[in-house]
Amino acid sequence: MSSEIANIDAATERRLNPAVPSALARRSALRLAGLFALLAVLALAAILSLAIGARPVTPETVIDALLRFDPTNSDHLVVRDLRLPRTGIAIAVGVALAIAGALMQALTRNPLADPALLGVNSGAALAVVGTIFLLGIRTPGILAWCAFIGAGGIAFLVHAFASVGRGGATPVRLALAGAAVNAMLMGLIGAVLILSQDTFDAYRFWMVGSLSAANAVPAVDMLPFIAMGLVLAALIGPALNTIALGDDAARALGTRIGLVRFGALAAVTLLSGAAVAVAGPVSFVGLVVPHLARALTGADQRWLMAYAAIIGPIVLLSADVLGRVVLPPGEVQVGIIMALAGGPLFIAIVRRMRMA
Repeated sequence: MSSEIANIDAATERRLNPAVPSALARRSALRLAGLFALLAVLALAAILSLAIGARPVTPETVIDALLRFDPTNSDHLVVRDLRLPRTGIAIAVGVALAIAGALMQALTRNPLADPALLGVNSGAALAVVGTIFLLGIRTPGILAWCAFIGAGGIAFLVHAFASVGRGGATPVRLALAGAAVNAMLMGLIGAVLILSQDTFDAYRFWMVGSLSAANAVPAVDMLPFIAMGLVLAALIGPALNTIALGDDAARALGTRIGLVRFGALAAVTLLSGAAVAVAGPVSFVGLVVPHLARALTGADQRWLMAYAAIIGPIVLLSADVLGRVVLPPGEVQVGIIMALAGGPLFIAIVRRMRMA
């Protein structure tokens, strides 16, 4: 129904204003060109991620390692066995967090929303702390699955709380339920960490957010969940454009608001839960990247999510590379770099861009 009305309106506008088709074509061409330019930047960031580290490797050697792998060459082994999985994880996590943040901001119509609003980070943290404290398990792979299950469980709990009463899970109710559940969970986590120094020692390495342990967690097992989240996001993207007009207008255009909200929340849970399970609670990607994408594309969720899916990995790869060179010969975890760089970047966005 909504697509039919949109097509009728577009046809009417073309008849009344012949210049509209050419303007729309130019805008689409510019957006498409920008998309390809960002893909080139992403390729460059990936090559830098493969080349830069405690043992520098030339870009030529990186390309050789990818195309003509020699198992007797130590540089090739560093690229293929150590840095390639880490780069792949950074790309997957960057895409997942950026799309999840874009969905949350569109769903709640709140420029300050990010996946943490659903309690994903606190749910994952509680599951990790509980597993360490109650079961004594510190295996990264098991903790990753516990984090994923905890993130998903708390996200749907927040949705259930927000759905109670008339009107269902409105943006305001989601924000309030998320804030209340987050506060409660952080209190529980703090109580456990105060009681157990051993739990705190094991938990503090996970909570920083890192890509360096990419080989120790079941990252490949999380890729299907990220793929399902991306498919859901692509399916509901056009409907989010109508929801941005308000609930009444969206209903008038035939949008099934409850179904769209549930699909968006499911996508956010899959994407952010998998990302947190693999890399820990990396902050600011889901908050800042959607605003950067919106500044380039406007409010159309289809283009916004396409741009965010490329900008997210660029930002995360850049932060990871910076963390490897800022304090040689060691490295600073990507979660710390994002926290230090994300704050000033977000302040700059608030001051220079229109937050909407």
